[in-house]
Amino acid sequence: MRLHQPRQELSQDEVPDPRPGPGQLLVRVQACAVCRTDLHIIDGELDTPRLPVIPGHQIVATVEEVGVGVEDPPAGARVGVPWLAWTDGECRFCRTGRENLCVQGRFTGLDVDGGYAELAVAEAAFCHPLPERPPAEDLAPLLCAGLIGHRALRLSGDPASLGLYGFGASAHLVCQVAVAEGRRVFAFTRGGDERTQAFARELGAVWAGGSEDKPPEELDAAIIFAPVGPLVPVALAAVSRGGVVVCAGIHMSDLPSFPYALLWGERVLRSVANLTRADGREFLELAARIPVRAHRTTYPLAAANEALADLRSGRLEGSAVLVV
Repeated sequence: MRLHQPRQELSQDEVPDPRPGPGQLLVRVQACAVCRTDLHIIDGELDTPRLPVIPGHQIVATVEEVGVGVEDPPAGARVGVPWLAWTDGECRFCRTGRENLCVQGRFTGLDVDGGYAELAVAEAAFCHPLPERPPAEDLAPLLCAGLIGHRALRLSGDPASLGLYGFGASAHLVCQVAVAEGRRVFAFTRGGDERTQAFARELGAVWAGGSEDKPPEELDAAIIFAPVGPLVPVALAAVSRGGVVVCAGIHMSDLPSFPYALLWGERVLRSVANLTRADGREFLELAARIPVRAHRTTYPLAAANEALADLRSGRLEGSAVLVV
């Protein structure tokens, strides 16, 4: 399923099988979760360096063939292919453990073809080993929704009380981690969305309400998953002095002007950019131990446009996953 032009539906195309180069893997896709970043690419909200492009960066696959120089993983192994596709390893960010900020970084489903396909090519060094169980459709959402949520949670500090603005693919996974760690979770959804609020409470949130509602207590931190700039001052008003607000999306609508008093008191406003391989190793181990369960709706590959439309409209509970 390929994007030929932004703001158009994906087309179902027959293309030549890709071939792995040195250091690369040819993988057979089992499942690929649908991410809001895919929507930002398709809707023209992010620049697309190459067109046409196959989206998808939450890939569970088996290794079909290994390129020259690859010793691990072997053919037949199960791997996860995430958003971070390649870094130069030489820039000041890579040299200081911040490969997520690499200025030459390439990303799956944006700079290189992704997982809305039967076959894909990925750099072996950037793939994550996965267990044979659980099913691919359960693992796929962990590879971006889970990883980005995990990085956002760690960058929020060590909050006893945590607000989650936008309770979708990432937030429903972060909620499970935060509850397992003994944190009090407060879920903020679209106004009047009682179904999603009930879903949040089922996963352990102590309170759920509308995005503009005032929580029953001051929060230590908040993570904004919804790509809605006006939520930033709302979240800043909800956190206490010294509180942290993390913007977890790659794209967000413009932030409105807000009074300095909302930031004063050593409150912190920060963003999350991409992820590192270390994030992946840490979260996948943690998710297996808790365990974290992805709530997902599955679609066949040819129904990718339907899955994207359901995500765009807010009809989903949890994650959408394409099963190949």
